[in-house]
Amino acid sequence: MKKTVWDFFAPIYEASMKSQKNIYDYLYQNISRAAEGKMVLELATGPGMIAKHIAAAAKSVVATDFAPNMIETAKKGGVPQNVTFEVADATSLPYADKSFDLVVIANALHIIPDPQKALAQIKRVLKDGGLLIAPNFIFRKSGAKNLWQKILALVGIMFAHEWTAEEYLAFLRENGLKIGKSQIIKGRIDLLYVECAF
Repeated sequence: MKKTVWDFFAPIYEASMKSQKNIYDYLYQNISRAAEGKMVLELATGPGMIAKHIAAAAKSVVATDFAPNMIETAKKGGVPQNVTFEVADATSLPYADKSFDLVVIANALHIIPDPQKALAQIKRVLKDGGLLIAPNFIFRKSGAKNLWQKILALVGIMFAHEWTAEEYLAFLRENGLKIGKSQIIKGRIDLLYVECAF
């Protein structure tokens, strides 16, 4: 997906997610627990909602997005001292091997044309024994789009992959990940919360 789409939506993205409060509350609580005292890398941070919410638990958070306007939006408002926002592509990360205890990539693998590249980069930058938290939107097997998906398509937000819960877990396993916790959270588009490790 082109950066321009996400650059355009950067100023309104956080507001558009307010109706998904139950999903974000679940993410904040569970990711904060997993981030306790750890060096965290967040990919596809968008306007920085997760990074800002988990900062109090983490040792440090480097939060990245490939859309510069998303990073500019994330830098607005109060930014905790242990959070750094940077422009970076999840499929070509500028960080050293084994740099992070925890990597978070929420609602992003389904929009990356070659998500295997992102997983390879995540594996490279994770420390031995590190954790990946990769919540992702999931879809019905029928392929029928709900109203929210139709609206997103009309404004130019398309998904490269429309996995069911089973297909998404299978994709992660096929790429060498062992699944720990997984939980479906209902929303406008259902989310599968996943904690896993290489």
